[in-house]
Amino acid sequence: MPEQYPLHFEFRANQTFDDFFAGVNQPILEDLKQCVLGNGEQQIFVWGKSGQGKSHLLQACCHYAQQHERESFYFDLARYSRHRPAILRGLDDYDVVCVDNINWAVGQEKWELALCEFMQRHYERGHQLIISSTCLPDYMTIKTLDFKTHLSWGLMLPLTTLVDTHSIDALIFRADAMGFEISPQVGRFLMIQHHTELEWMWHLLEKLDHASLAAKRRLTVPFLKRLFNSEL
Repeated sequence: MPEQYPLHFEFRANQTFDDFFAGVNQPILEDLKQCVLGNGEQQIFVWGKSGQGKSHLLQACCHYAQQHERESFYFDLARYSRHRPAILRGLDDYDVVCVDNINWAVGQEKWELALCEFMQRHYERGHQLIISSTCLPDYMTIKTLDFKTHLSWGLMLPLTTLVDTHSIDALIFRADAMGFEISPQVGRFLMIQHHTELEWMWHLLEKLDHASLAAKRRLTVPFLKRLFNSEL
């Protein structure tokens, strides 16, 4: 029995545009929104390092599409690239398709060809395509020339890493969205002690929120030091 593409995907409820701290990346959000609505670029290629929020943005695009009564689909190649490319069949029916981690298909000729065919059909139907990758097509070891050409069709948008003040602002923003408060001092302490990908920091914030509620304490620097010394 041939494999079929997954008819449904799970929306991540907290991965909307409102939940994303954009900082200097705000213009990218505006370009993505216009693309989703069919008013901007027909294809957008978002690239940046792991942990910068590319998957979050693609999920946000699907949420935004639904809010504006457009059919959307999120497809993560990091999860499905081991399957047969036939699972792409039918995706061009959607108004907006978001293909995450397209770099996982690079070097697999069957996948490259199948994606070329899908992108061509999708483009000809006037639908919108949003792609994410860790690097630009020029820096990928792509086997199929047509695939490289298709990836380079639209607007290329590099995500800027949020550092220093922006990273602290992002932590404060995220904590507020989760329903609790951290001060700039606490944000600075966390970035100094645990400077890593923001995606990992979101998981740390969840742990800190639970610890704060359990201890009935506000998140202060002294309290955090005790938590980390006890191997939170």
